[in-house]
Amino acid sequence: MFSPVHRFRDIERKPEYLHPEKCIPPPRLGSLGTMWFIRDGCGIACAVITWLLVVYADFVVLFVMLIPSRNYIYSTINGVIFNSLAFLALASHFRAMLTDPGAVPKGNATKEFIESLQLKPGQVVYKCPKCCSIKPDRAHHCSVCKRCIRKMDHHCPWVNNCVGENNQKYFVLFTMYIALISLHALIMVGFHFLYCFEEDWTECSSFAPPTTVILLILLCFEALLFLIFTSVMFGTQVHSICTDETGIERLKNENPTWEKLSSWEGMEAAFGGSFSLNWFNPFKSVDSKPDLLRATAVSGTASGGGVFSLDLKLGAEGTRQSSKGALPAQLMPRKQRDEAEKLWLWNEKTWALFLDLLPL
Repeated sequence: MFSPVHRFRDIERKPEYLHPEKCIPPPRLGSLGTMWFIRDGCGIACAVITWLLVVYADFVVLFVMLIPSRNYIYSTINGVIFNSLAFLALASHFRAMLTDPGAVPKGNATKEFIESLQLKPGQVVYKCPKCCSIKPDRAHHCSVCKRCIRKMDHHCPWVNNCVGENNQKYFVLFTMYIALISLHALIMVGFHFLYCFEEDWTECSSFAPPTTVILLILLCFEALLFLIFTSVMFGTQVHSICTDETGIERLKNENPTWEKLSSWEGMEAAFGGSFSLNWFNPFKSVDSKPDLLRATAVSGTASGGGVFSLDLKLGAEGTRQSSKGALPAQLMPRKQRDEAEKLWLWNEKTWALFLDLLPL
């Protein structure tokens, strides 16, 4: 019968921690390339379906309702509005799919890297056993992306990517623009049905009446379904930003161990600056602001000899000290940290033993 202390230490003795090949240093940035893309069959299929559904809606709006219309002003105005919103929706989807959501460098939990942190006895870091990375606070491992993601909200198959710290803006814009074009399409379908009932069905569309009805009903069903879905997702994401609490944190009912931002500060952090039209621009990248309290991002950057430096994005109040005062931010999540503090009394010898257990 093992004691709780034995169970905790057995976790550190799992093969994942003992095999050096499990935690090889990450490659240099120059060899990685710049595009982020998840090779997941389900996600790729969902992303393609999303684009096809938008293309179908645009086809029905243009060739069934607007082009056959005799009111050229009505057709021109609605055509410009709908296609502009559709373009912004697809651009937002493209950015959400191909933007790194905030992945923690893979395989940086090496002995050399942890020794470079110059930790003192009593200070704890948490290592993800799946991607072999030092796991920042508020980061969670995604089984689809196979990486730990900073401020991960959820993995969305419709954008074939996680929604995290770096791409949440694009996901919010995607849901907003899809909801807007869905609402716009529903309104135009309603007006078109009224117009066709008043006029001859053979003259209100370039297609045969049965074909026109089927196309309009399918568009109405698609628009209604996506209006409900994306409106709920948009509201959920805005609520998460304003409360500074991700979907996973809310689902797990985690007590915050970080300095929470106000609602407006959270919006500025997610959208990359003070309020402006760039908030609605999917082509404007999100720039991190150093004056916001966001001690959550840990990244390993290659320096000479395979040693990696720690980069913590801290707020205006400077370094957050732990109870023993050397590590800038507590990196272990609350649950594991509490377990470590209760079950393992750290001292000079146990810290040296922990370093020996880590792979070379």
